[in-house]
Amino acid sequence: MLRKIGLFILLCFCLVTTKAQVIETYEHDSEYGFSVGLGHYFGDLNTGMKLNRPKFSGGIFYAKQINNYVGFKISGNYTFLAYSDIYSNNPTERRRNLSFNTDVWEMSISGNFNFFKFVPGFEEYSFTPYVSLGLGIFSFDPYAFLAGQKYFLRPLGTEGQGSALYPSKKPYSPIAMCIPVGVGMKYALSSSTNIFGEISYRFTNTDYLDDVSGTYAPGAFQQTLPNGASNPAYLLQDRSYETGPLIGNKPSQRGNSSQKDAYITIQVGMSFNIQTYRCPKY
Repeated sequence: MLRKIGLFILLCFCLVTTKAQVIETYEHDSEYGFSVGLGHYFGDLNTGMKLNRPKFSGGIFYAKQINNYVGFKISGNYTFLAYSDIYSNNPTERRRNLSFNTDVWEMSISGNFNFFKFVPGFEEYSFTPYVSLGLGIFSFDPYAFLAGQKYFLRPLGTEGQGSALYPSKKPYSPIAMCIPVGVGMKYALSSSTNIFGEISYRFTNTDYLDDVSGTYAPGAFQQTLPNGASNPAYLLQDRSYETGPLIGNKPSQRGNSSQKDAYITIQVGMSFNIQTYRCPKY
């Protein structure tokens, strides 16, 4: 009887040891995939950090694993951002009455850390939460609509950029940097396929995602063009005339230049594993 028990224990030990050796020889080399979800903007037109006007976001990526815990990822992401003062509860912001839309195209590289050992194909190692930190570059070009017509705001210099009356105000760049900070969870459906969900917040180095940052620039805009038509730049730089008397007829504050704009994405996606095996060491 004792001999049978001993043989059973030995068999169990051998099975566990063999499985552990198999897991150790398996290496989650890399994965590629896609994600879709929502994006939201925070800045001078959304000072309350509301999440009430989400827009479409999506991306593709390639992730390389250094080991079963640590890796890095190269991503391409698109996010549509838009907001308006009409959504604010602040009476001053509602009087300001500005709005914007922009397409954001982003490329980034980030490092990822899995909290749990992640080995697709083995049920006990098929799930992990993770965090990520990276650096990215993105393009943006804010625009607004006036009488149903679309106008890009940067060329208009809505805060006096490029005007001889305001030589210190220079046109802002449509290219900016961001620092994506993310948290997510992923689950391996099989040895070849994973699903995941991720929230990523982008700190940026621009205050012009919304084309709003500094002060009004009275005198920088003619009310009419040489052909006698209304000047879109004049009508778009201060839209408070739609809610009452003009508030930009003196160099008063138009935005808050001390705080940069930001945006967040909330996405779910699927990825596909590239598997490799390493030779066991004896």
